[in-house]
Amino acid sequence: MATDPIHQFEISKWIPIEIGGLDLSFTNASAFMVATVASAGAFLYLTTSSRGLVPGRLQSISEMLYEFIASMLRDAAGSQGMRFFPFVFSLFMFVLVANLLGIFPYFFTVTSHIIVTFALALLVIGTVIVYGFWKHGLGFLKLFVPQGVPIALAPLVVAIEIVSFLSRPVSLSVRLFANMLAGHITLKVFAGFVTSLSALGAAGVAGAVLPLAMTVAITGLEVLGAALQAYVFAVLTCMYLNDALHPSH
Repeated sequence: MATDPIHQFEISKWIPIEIGGLDLSFTNASAFMVATVASAGAFLYLTTSSRGLVPGRLQSISEMLYEFIASMLRDAAGSQGMRFFPFVFSLFMFVLVANLLGIFPYFFTVTSHIIVTFALALLVIGTVIVYGFWKHGLGFLKLFVPQGVPIALAPLVVAIEIVSFLSRPVSLSVRLFANMLAGHITLKVFAGFVTSLSALGAAGVAGAVLPLAMTVAITGLEVLGAALQAYVFAVLTCMYLNDALHPSH
């Protein structure tokens, strides 16, 4: 079990709760989602509660994260996109902190489960659809009819656009889930090699040097990947929100 790369993704019930036949148990996944929200909230609160004219290191990090998402949203959706800033910033921080927490040994990576990433993706697409129809009415359907398309090709293009739109939550969720899953499995495999070889004596310890170096390197890549996947999720969210704001573009 110690070297099983799949064991780290198992969901275990910490507080069994069943109401009316529904399993509402508080699990390790639930606990780490709470820990993710609490960690992100605590970091932002502590680094901005005593704001100074000359920011310290931690305050600078918070301000850079703020401006990073704000500029991303402006570039993708224009100044009107800033009304979605709290939504996009919250998603970015949740995914980023969840990815980073999952790198620690014996911690649970909530973004390695497709149900979590798919729920986040549905939240994004649901927001796009609801806001699009609320703001533009049936004009939101212009999103599926690109300008300048010949009438003869319109049915085919519309069908392709609809399929493309419906596939967005799948691609958005699978991209994040697959990267986190694959990275953690690879990291666990090399860490398992280190443990197994170290138990073989002096020769095994010498042979464990290479897997140990690979484990360190992969850990560094996982940190980079955690930030990169949060960025990709946020930037795609901004692009999709632009469709809700400007469906005829």
